[in-house]
Amino acid sequence: MKLNLRAVALAAGSVWGLTVVVATLVSLWRGSGHHLNLLSAVYPGYHVSYLGSAVGLVYGVASGLAAGALFAWLHNQLLKEA
Repeated sequence: MKLNLRAVALAAGSVWGLTVVVATLVSLWRGSGHHLNLLSAVYPGYHVSYLGSAVGLVYGVASGLAAGALFAWLHNQLLKEA
């Protein structure tokens, strides 16, 4: 079954972007989240803060879109060969 590249990319981008936001906000509310600061190595400008959650949302959606599109494209390419 061929995957719709746009649908998979959009779903992955939405899920990953919201995951970064929720993880950041939960860490803020609990007063922890030092491990989430490691995301700043991948997402420049990201910090565990309210502004950081917005930055993380943008980066999360962008990287989720790219990962989802790559996954769907690769799946469809491998399906052609089978």
